[in-house]
Amino acid sequence: MKHFNHISELEVEREQRGKLYLEFLRVSSMSAGLYVLSPGSADPQKPHKEDELYYVVRGQGRMRVGREERDVNAGSVIFVQANEEHRFLDIREELVVLVFFAPAET
Repeated sequence: MKHFNHISELEVEREQRGKLYLEFLRVSSMSAGLYVLSPGSADPQKPHKEDELYYVVRGQGRMRVGREERDVNAGSVIFVQANEEHRFLDIREELVVLVFFAPAET
C-alpha cells in the first residue's frame, strides 16, 4: 500500500489503463479512487452500497444527488449516502474527481 500519491501520477496511470476510474487505496474501512469524465460525456454510475464523498480537483459540470442538482467545480465537496441515485451531468470542462467510499467499495 502506498502512503503517498500525487494527482498527476494517478491521472497518468488511469489514462494508461483506459478506464474512467482508478482505485488507488483499499483498506477494510474505506477505498479511494480518481474518477475522470470528459466534456459532454455521460456518467455511467449507479448507486453504490457504500457512503461516498467526492472532491472535485478540477473541471466544471453539474451533479444530481437524489432530487437535488447543483453546479460543481474545483473545490466542490459532495456527500452521497449509500444506495442514493447520483450522477455528474452537463460536463463542460473535464472533471477530475477524488472519490472516497466508506466502507471500501464492494
